[in-house]
Amino acid sequence: MPGPLSGYRVVDLTANVAGPLATMILGDQGAEIIKVEPLDGGDHTRAGAHRRSGLSASFLNNNRNKRSICIDLKRPEGVALVLRLAARADAFVQNFRPGVAERLGLGEAAVRAAAPKIVYVSISGFGEVGPYAEKPVYDPVIQAYSGLATVQAGSDEARPRMLRTILPDKLTAITASQAITAALLARERSGEGQHVRLSMLEAVVQFLWSSDMSDQTFVGDEPPRQEAASATDLVYETADGWITVAVQTNAQWVALTRALERPEWLDDPRFKTPALRQLNVDARLQLTQEALRGRTSAHWLDRLTREQVPCAPVLTRNQLIRAPQVQALGLVVETTHHRAGRLRQARPAARFSGTPAEIRRGAPGLGEHTGAILGELGCSADEIAALRAAGIVNAED
Repeated sequence: MPGPLSGYRVVDLTANVAGPLATMILGDQGAEIIKVEPLDGGDHTRAGAHRRSGLSASFLNNNRNKRSICIDLKRPEGVALVLRLAARADAFVQNFRPGVAERLGLGEAAVRAAAPKIVYVSISGFGEVGPYAEKPVYDPVIQAYSGLATVQAGSDEARPRMLRTILPDKLTAITASQAITAALLARERSGEGQHVRLSMLEAVVQFLWSSDMSDQTFVGDEPPRQEAASATDLVYETADGWITVAVQTNAQWVALTRALERPEWLDDPRFKTPALRQLNVDARLQLTQEALRGRTSAHWLDRLTREQVPCAPVLTRNQLIRAPQVQALGLVVETTHHRAGRLRQARPAARFSGTPAEIRRGAPGLGEHTGAILGELGCSADEIAALRAAGIVNAED
């Protein structure tokens, strides 16, 4: 059974992570993704580390379920080919810096002239207006400007800290994939395409607001500085490793005191209510750490689980891929790539009962499908040869 987006075609002019991951999600869910790449090396992530057979892990992990065609977008003949692709597509996705697509002749007006009902998608760093609109952007820049780095630090006085994962890039990808699907659904109802604009900054600020911007919610009551979070995170050392334990409700607090054999905590005036436990969070977490240090992770996880206290081991990446829960879900799968050999990747996260998402093909080699895609456009063998000879597309697949 094909995926839920089977039958939709997307022209993908994106590079790096935010755009390619967004379109890969659509591809995993059944859409046909045609990735248009420049002739001089293609998507920048092709040059990344962790390589096999000339392919980087980063490129493989953000570009499966796509076909690749190389086109010189600085030549009018190349732009004309992209517009022909767009005329047969449902969505057109680009993440050039604002203004670049228009200068290339691939802005919304040009693409919509070729495909009036297309969903045109612009993904940027800071958006298309404002003093930062044209700044070059990578993930750490957005972590800094969005406030995420100070959220991670725990207080406005502490040294800001970057997350050691490119959250803005990946969050933008997930937000974009949902927005594209919503725009396609709207087109099914109205018959009209539209322009979807999304920046990394917008995605992260929306993401933060649901849990990290409480003190900014009530207009006129903003504090002069952010209330400091606990100096202790929720990672605890045991006799042989690390675990996490998190309690929210009164019932869970009582259960924790049973599991740790600390009934006296119930009589401690600092911990009588959830509000008091939050006010005295450093003392509470320090006492929890002292109690957990004396025995092994397995001992505590067993006791905490029996008391229904939320807990888990802290896994390394090597442990994660073999973890029982991950195996039970079939979350990490192995496939055979036609060039890179056996690959291990996370399968598509969302599970559809009737139209399952799947990994149909591995990430493409640079320009691997140029000939086939041009043939689908109606180009003859002689026309394809002429385009190759003129350097409009890659010389060989």
